[in-house]
Amino acid sequence: MAGIYDGTRLELSEINRFPNEPVKKAESWHWDLDRLFASIKHGIALAVKKYGDAVVSVGVDTWGVDYGLLDAQGKLLCAPFQYRDKRTQGMQEEACRRMPGREIYERTGIQFMFFNTLFQLLAEAKSPQIEKADRLLFIPDLINYFLTGVAVNERSIASTSQLLNPATQTWDSQLIKKMELPERIFGKFVDAGTVLGELQASVASEVGAKNLRVIAPASHDTASAVVGVPAEEAEPVFLSSGTWSIIGRELSRPVISDASYQATFSNEGGVFGTTRFLKNIAGMWLLQECKRSWDAAGKSISYDELVNQAQTAAPFTSFIDPDATDFQAPPDMPAAIGAFCQRTSQAVPTDPGAFTRIILESLALKYRLMKELLARVTGKPIDRIYIVGGGSQNQILNQFAADALNCRVMAGPMEATSTGNIVMQLFALGEVRSLGEGRALVRRSVEPKVFEPKNTGVWDEAYVRFQKILQR
Repeated sequence: MAGIYDGTRLELSEINRFPNEPVKKAESWHWDLDRLFASIKHGIALAVKKYGDAVVSVGVDTWGVDYGLLDAQGKLLCAPFQYRDKRTQGMQEEACRRMPGREIYERTGIQFMFFNTLFQLLAEAKSPQIEKADRLLFIPDLINYFLTGVAVNERSIASTSQLLNPATQTWDSQLIKKMELPERIFGKFVDAGTVLGELQASVASEVGAKNLRVIAPASHDTASAVVGVPAEEAEPVFLSSGTWSIIGRELSRPVISDASYQATFSNEGGVFGTTRFLKNIAGMWLLQECKRSWDAAGKSISYDELVNQAQTAAPFTSFIDPDATDFQAPPDMPAAIGAFCQRTSQAVPTDPGAFTRIILESLALKYRLMKELLARVTGKPIDRIYIVGGGSQNQILNQFAADALNCRVMAGPMEATSTGNIVMQLFALGEVRSLGEGRALVRRSVEPKVFEPKNTGVWDEAYVRFQKILQR
């Protein structure tokens, strides 16, 4: 994505969109980092060809937790594992044998999820790669390293690992020792908005760029998306809607308490010292996997058609828990949803529209549960929520969310991650002086769509039924 800034407004232009799919090597799932990096360089080259010397900087953000290991010569030892790889099975239990779970949370403030970096590292603690490793870099750190030769960890991406102490904003050395991980691989930090340097000569020559600076934005995509929230108020409540739904509130300091531990909220790093107090829940992954199964079976159907069919499907026939282990990585998502409904004595959907409606209604009701938890744990009421990311374009889900949450929903920008990334580049270049100034720029550039709650009574009744399904 290119960000064009005229001194008042920010406009985005898509330059190069490419797939990012895991590849299987032996029995493990990895990311094809060579192909990703080639696509990134191609995108930069296209931007330079289109805009010439007006292209002054580039910033990289990606999903969290995944990483690569470099040896002492700076060589990548192995293609980075994909976070859904099954090698982390049993690693949460192993971590808690080495240090009590409550203490791990006290030290990191991070929700226990099977794919956290901590558990990935435990899974390969005895591997040849870890023994040879000299440095750990998260995916955006790796790409920055390939671009510049500078090997550093940006804090927001590192905060997803369950190895960073949110109070000290540094690696938690005691946790690392208890987990028997090599301390040498955990290196230096930079903050979002740091200029890392110019492109390496070989890369600059390949893409045709001159004096192009590489800037670390908030390198975790959700952290960038939160920067892109068009809020006027302090401490906005956000829902980043994509493959995952990430609901939370921007706070000035971490919240680590018995209540936040029991509710399994995370304290991830934001920009300018803020905390993203949030919870990861399943999102459009459920529908994406259903579509993949239908496509593979020769029943190809577009997302627009799925949503259209969902609008006419019968409401509130059945509910699923989007975060049930059944749905983490099933070979056949529609079959997994059908089995869940059957096991919980509910009607089993029979067509794509019904499946889609069940997924969207269940997501909206799960949002309500998370909203109530968030308000209770922080002690702060919630009267509006900002939905950003690709899911903000799903108008039926946005309306379901407003109805289920009984609060105003502000939807957009869709490309909040790119917007927030570019805002932090503008900060590094001296064009934006603060987070508030950056969000004012977003508001001038993008007008969110407003969804007011309707039919809240029927959603209240559905919520009671939904909670009973979760209790089963």
